[in-house]
Amino acid sequence: MTERQALDARAFSLMLGLTALWGFQQVAIKLTAPDVSLIMQAAIRSLLATALLLAWAQWRGTALFGRDGTLGAGLAAGVLFGAEFVFIYLAPVLTALGLHWLVPGEKLVRAQWAGVLVAFAGLALAFGEGFAAARGSLLGDGFGLVAALLWAATTVLIRATSLARISAAKTLFYQLAVSAPMLLAASVLMGEAGVVALTPLALASLAYQGAIVAFASYLVWFWLLRRYLAARLAVFSFLAPLFGVLFGVAILGEPLTPSFAGAALLVGAGIVLVNRR
Repeated sequence: MTERQALDARAFSLMLGLTALWGFQQVAIKLTAPDVSLIMQAAIRSLLATALLLAWAQWRGTALFGRDGTLGAGLAAGVLFGAEFVFIYLAPVLTALGLHWLVPGEKLVRAQWAGVLVAFAGLALAFGEGFAAARGSLLGDGFGLVAALLWAATTVLIRATSLARISAAKTLFYQLAVSAPMLLAASVLMGEAGVVALTPLALASLAYQGAIVAFASYLVWFWLLRRYLAARLAVFSFLAPLFGVLFGVAILGEPLTPSFAGAALLVGAGIVLVNRR
């Protein structure tokens, strides 16, 4: 197994790009919601990405079906991945905790834990006003916490089991292939409207979510997990909801709270603290 390394300039730039893509996906999901239900969007995203991944693996000659002792862990990762989208920002904190306890090479020192907490404080500052104003959203907040737990558990599972030694493509294949039927079933069982209309905007949004996010960006994410320290990568995901806010302001005309600049500074400071050599 390749020893994971601290983040370099390439990892920093890739994580900034990935979190921007993930943040924009939040806007894409909102824009498509009137035409395609939320969980159905996730199911279609996984189906499209699975097809693209199979074609890409065939072209690259990457084996996805060989016996390598990873089936159990892979299926578990797929279930966690699918369940995450049924619930859907504590994930970086929870990921760091899990890696600290289960993967010896991922332990953070005290100053790095301070960075994680500073970044989380920034996220809390960015969204604190909305939580305070929406007292009736406790169920949604609880679902967000469950989603964060599942996201963190998936990342820890990938680093702490046999999945750590297989290709990024096969790791992603497990998650997409398992999550697609899970999400389709969940959409039906929850009585969602499903696909209401395939407007040009809906088609463009689903293509973006499936091809750019679920296929390309997740493939890069798992490639990064194979080469760099996962806890240091995970803290970057605090940026995704902040990018989502910025895209929401620019595209949807949503308001920008006065505390956002301070929140962004705290998240940035936290990322620097965690990744400082």
